[in-house]
Amino acid sequence: MSERDLEQLGINVIRGLAMDAPQRANAGHPGTAMALAPLAHVLWTRIMDYDASDPEWPDRDRFVLSCGHACILLYSMLYLTGYGLEIEDLEQFRQLHSRTPGHPEVHHLPGVEVTTGPLGQGVANGVGLGMAERILRSRFGSELTDHHTFVVCSDGDLMEGISHEAASLAGHLKLGRLVYVYDDNHITIDGPTEIALNDDAAKRFESYGWHVETLGEVANDTDALEAGLRRAMAEEERPSLLVLRSHIGYPAPHMTDNPKAHGSPFGADEVRATKEILGLPPDQEFYVPKEVLDLYRGAGRRGATKRAEWEKRLSAYTGDREGWDAAWAQTGRVGWQGHLPVWKAGESIATRNSVKAALNAIAAGVPALVSGGADLTGNTGTKLDDEPLQSYEHPGGRAVAYGVREHGMGGAMNGMALHGGVIPVGGTFFTFSDYMRGSVRLAALSEAKVLYFWTHDSVGLGEDGPTHQPVEQLAAVRAIPGLRVIRPADANESAHALRVAVERDGPTALILSRQELPVLEGTAELGSNLERGAYILVEGADEPDVVLIGTGSEVAVCVGAALLLEQQGIVARVVSMPSWDLFDEQDDDYQDAVLGPGAPVLAVEAATSFGWARWADDSVSIDHFGASGPGKEVLEAFGFTPENVAARAALLLDSIEGYDDDFDDEENDE
Repeated sequence: MSERDLEQLGINVIRGLAMDAPQRANAGHPGTAMALAPLAHVLWTRIMDYDASDPEWPDRDRFVLSCGHACILLYSMLYLTGYGLEIEDLEQFRQLHSRTPGHPEVHHLPGVEVTTGPLGQGVANGVGLGMAERILRSRFGSELTDHHTFVVCSDGDLMEGISHEAASLAGHLKLGRLVYVYDDNHITIDGPTEIALNDDAAKRFESYGWHVETLGEVANDTDALEAGLRRAMAEEERPSLLVLRSHIGYPAPHMTDNPKAHGSPFGADEVRATKEILGLPPDQEFYVPKEVLDLYRGAGRRGATKRAEWEKRLSAYTGDREGWDAAWAQTGRVGWQGHLPVWKAGESIATRNSVKAALNAIAAGVPALVSGGADLTGNTGTKLDDEPLQSYEHPGGRAVAYGVREHGMGGAMNGMALHGGVIPVGGTFFTFSDYMRGSVRLAALSEAKVLYFWTHDSVGLGEDGPTHQPVEQLAAVRAIPGLRVIRPADANESAHALRVAVERDGPTALILSRQELPVLEGTAELGSNLERGAYILVEGADEPDVVLIGTGSEVAVCVGAALLLEQQGIVARVVSMPSWDLFDEQDDDYQDAVLGPGAPVLAVEAATSFGWARWADDSVSIDHFGASGPGKEVLEAFGFTPENVAARAALLLDSIEGYDDDFDDEENDE
């Protein structure tokens, strides 16, 4: 068999696997994988630098299948090239507890770089991967970082708004070494793309500042594909988009260019007929002859030499090796925590400003930090004062101006974090976290180490009114599994919140105030307890009459209420609970010690009451939208004053224990 014939057989085998796995599962998306089999062959055998025996090699090329529904294509290549996937894994495609789920999941399988599925996410992830590569190459040298990112995207990816945000950012940053292949197959689930789309994607990406090349009808021409990819790889000042006209389901006799090929198995008769066209055994499932497996396994081993050469360069590296190691561990240099600032009780500072001071204090000690905001860098505490903005002119810049692109920012942050060597920090107003929620959810699912600074965290932001005042967002982000949510009470707690975010794995959201908050007595000494989620700030007594739980700006209100209750002979304990997630990690003994042995508990938080029933008997909350006005006045109008909290605590005691109090209950309906 000639080399060319062997390559064609390999491509046909990929197409056979793309049909067999969905057919066996009775679910899946065979058509795109079949159409793109030649592209996958070229990438894995001629283009990409990788070592299948070491999938985490830092200087490997990255591959992102943004159209994650076509994951059988990726799984087939990972099996064929020797990433540890077995043919039995392909046979278990989309089955419970299998290694081949319905969309690619990072950490679930070697060789999967990012979690894709929701369309457009991989487009944004790729931008983040490219940003991380350029930053690390600039800071540590091309001898350690010198690779490309390849992204395959679809019509659906380019329809989603996140892809517009990310592509615009990438063009502005002049991110070379990004090679995107747009699978222009003209098919969506509802029918031909023309029923909903008449964009000229090439012109659009050209306007973003990308290098764009329309390859045309070359989906089956491996040499033309290779040539186009290599031209794109040569671009150092522009990201590249290669527009590839493909035919979904090719060469199936009844499924080529058929919308049904997008999301449905072909059926036994169509699979058989297509295999006959491809020259594959029509009655044999998951057919992979030895010569084909040898071809791809050889390609998978080819990068071992380059990886070994890279390891020698790393061993001989005379630059900032401690910084390199800290960056790739996504942690800090030895002793970095000692640079965290401490504030004295009585000072007054917004937590968005105190966390900015903490961020800048540790920036040198945590070299992986890269920070920016969605056009709100100065407002969200994400500004690195001594760093230039990331740009073509400043490729090592650790400050990022994302522009008004919250969702694109979130997707790019996931890419940076999952690339490795970078801890991305991104900020916006808390209410706008809704715009990036899809990316936040995937960060949690991916266990990506990203840090969100979400500021203007309550109705206390004031005059901008209910459109900008988050009331339900806190409950919403707390509901995301795997997202660590911390709402610090003051400056000292904010510094420890940042410490925990850097020390722990996975994503962390810091919920920060616009308005100034008093630095509370005791947080300088007790604030380190923030890592336990909640702690006693004002003891009151071993057996208090009532426990007041506050988060964020409302902890100071609870402290004031405790003093008022003391004047009435009621002993109140004040608990700061910055993080439900961290508190939930503690054992029952610690939780009981903090919340008290049976005392009634009143929670105080300027957000909806949703979820507080787990920790408290009652809550002073906001189960309605906010109002426009000076922040202090809005908080007072909604009952976030020591007087109202004390009155509500007395009412709670009265309802539970029959206390007779002297409080004026005019505002108690709040």
